[in-house]
Amino acid sequence: MVEQRIEEITRANLAFYAAFESLDMLQMDKVWAHLEYVTCIHPGWSLRSEWPAVRDSWVLIFNNTFSMKFELSDVQVQVAGDLGWVICTEHLTSRQDDQPVETRVLATNLFERIGDEWLMIHHHGSPVMG
Repeated sequence: MVEQRIEEITRANLAFYAAFESLDMLQMDKVWAHLEYVTCIHPGWSLRSEWPAVRDSWVLIFNNTFSMKFELSDVQVQVAGDLGWVICTEHLTSRQDDQPVETRVLATNLFERIGDEWLMIHHHGSPVMG
């Protein structure tokens, strides 16, 4: 049972990064729970709370980015009941203003099992210095 849920959370996490790389808001809409208690903290940003503010943050990112490519490392997946979380290092290559930008971000992604699917309820990214 736990192994199955870890696999499901792993797939949900991969779907999140696929949506992120696609820069497609419709895909990002599908991976998030549209609830009042969802939260998001992008590197260098303040806390975004509730789905409309979280969604607006993704719209801003997608509208100002030409491409994103993620490679994940140090991936840890845990589950407790209907909550699951992934901690990982994002190795991110993006293009902004036609210039490539490479960064590393330590991320925590929290998922809740709602019905038959795992939906994101929190994403927190912190830049890795050095």
